[in-house]
Amino acid sequence: GAGPHFGRPAPPPQTGWERLRELWQRDERQRYPEETLNIFKSAFTGALVGWMYGGLPAFHQARKAFIERSHGELFQNRADAVQSAHRAGLRSFIRYGWRWSWRVATFVTIFNVVSTGLSAYRNKTTISNFASAGAFTGALFRMHLGLQGLAGGFVFGTAFGIPAGALLMAMQKFAGETLQEKRNRERRELYEQKLSEWQSRLSVTEDLGQTENNAQGGTEMDRARES
Repeated sequence: GAGPHFGRPAPPPQTGWERLRELWQRDERQRYPEETLNIFKSAFTGALVGWMYGGLPAFHQARKAFIERSHGELFQNRADAVQSAHRAGLRSFIRYGWRWSWRVATFVTIFNVVSTGLSAYRNKTTISNFASAGAFTGALFRMHLGLQGLAGGFVFGTAFGIPAGALLMAMQKFAGETLQEKRNRERRELYEQKLSEWQSRLSVTEDLGQTENNAQGGTEMDRARES
């Protein structure tokens, strides 16, 4: 009696919590969902952009300041002076680039985690998901400044989240479907494929069982005739 239900594939996630858990689980090929990979990619991109944003101006400013301060200093040759100026700029590039890098990467990561989580939980992608994610992230970054900083971060995050979300949704729509729509379609297609394969295996198993029963029945009849 338990045979027909044995091994039946599990249906796609039906609740918001199930879809949230699925974001951090690997599939049969040991791959994370595309939304999760995009979070890691955006974190790396944010870190790189932040490093350039903070490091390049600091490099040029430190190099210029070194040249202005070193007019009275003696160098072995012009190459030595240029190398010293570059080293001063490089130190500032690393120092200030790192400061901006981890901040931008953290902001982008939290924003994407919250917006992706909301989209998965609600099973739809809307501007309100990105606005809420921006407001939460901005408030989180400015909460150490007190109530005024919390309010300012909330407003800034919302103002950032709305156009960022609109841009992302426009890019996804241009591709034909949003990530959430694509994810739902892939879930449905995979479940239908697994269900079809399971039904095929079940049919073969039942046919084999029927054949075996018929063979056993024939053997018992032969024994009865012989006796």
